[in-house]
Amino acid sequence: MSARAWSNLALTAALWGASYLFIKVALDDDVSEAGIIFSRTLLGAVVLVPLAVRAGAVPALLARPGWTVALAVTQVVVPFALITWGENHVPTSLAGILVAAVPIFVALVAPWLDADERSTGWGLVGVLVGMAGVVLLFGADLGGGGEELAGGLMILAAALSYAVAVLIVKRGFTGVPPVGVAASTMVVSAAVWLLPALVTLPDHAPAAKTVGALVALGAGGTGLAFLLFYAVIAEFGPARASIVTYLAPAFAVLYGVTLLDETLGASTVAGLALILGGSWLAASARPAGAPNTAPTRS
Repeated sequence: MSARAWSNLALTAALWGASYLFIKVALDDDVSEAGIIFSRTLLGAVVLVPLAVRAGAVPALLARPGWTVALAVTQVVVPFALITWGENHVPTSLAGILVAAVPIFVALVAPWLDADERSTGWGLVGVLVGMAGVVLLFGADLGGGGEELAGGLMILAAALSYAVAVLIVKRGFTGVPPVGVAASTMVVSAAVWLLPALVTLPDHAPAAKTVGALVALGAGGTGLAFLLFYAVIAEFGPARASIVTYLAPAFAVLYGVTLLDETLGASTVAGLALILGGSWLAASARPAGAPNTAPTRS
C-alpha cells in the first residue's frame, strides 16, 4: 500500500482508539449516555451525509429500508449504547481490547447467518485462542465486582452486535457506496437517540474539554474516521483495510495508560495478544472464495 494509505489507516486507528477516551471524558462530566450517543451520531451524519449524496447512494438506500434499519440497529444504535454504558465500569483500554473480538464473533455466528463465512481449520483455532484472551481478561481484570463484570459483558455484547452488522452489510448492501451505508446508520441512530438525549440533558453547561471531546468523538472518531477508512477500502479493498482492526486497540491502551493513568498489567497485555492473534486467524483463515468483510468499529 502507498504511504498515504498507511497514513489514513494509522489516523483511522488513532481516532477509533481515542473514541473510548472521549466517551470517558464526557461521562466524567455527567453528560448522559444518550447525549453522548446522539452527539456523536449527529456530528458523524453531518460529515458523512453530504458525501453520501455526492456518491449517489441515496436511491439505493431508500430502496432498502428494512436492511438500512437493521444495519443501523446492529452497527450503531445498540453497540454504541452498550459501549457507552459499559464504560461507566470498564477502563478505556479494556473496552478497546474487547471490541477487537469482532472477527471471533463473526466466526461464531456465521454458521447460523451466513454459511460462506464459516471458519474451519486455523480459523477455528483462532476462535479458541481469542476466546481464551476474553476469559483471561474477565478473570484477571474484570473480576473485581458485579459492576465491572456487567460493563465488560456490555462491551462484549457490542462486539457481537458489530459481528452481526458485518454479515448484514454483506447480505443487504452489495453495490451500495460504503460512505452511504455509514451515513444512513448515523442518521437513523441520531433520530433514535434524539428524544432520550433531550430528556437527559445535564443541569449544567458542559466543560470546554467535554465539548471538545464530543466534537472529536462525533466529527473525528465517527465521521472522519469512517471517511478515511472507506477511502482505503475503495483503493485497496476490505482485506487490507481490515488491518485497522488490529491497530485501534493498541491506541486505546496507549491513551488509557498515558492520559487516564489506567493500569496496564501482564494479564491485560496477554489478553490483548490472544484476542488480536485469535481475531487475525479467524478473519484470515476463511474458506477459499469467502469474501472478506470490512469491520465496523466504535
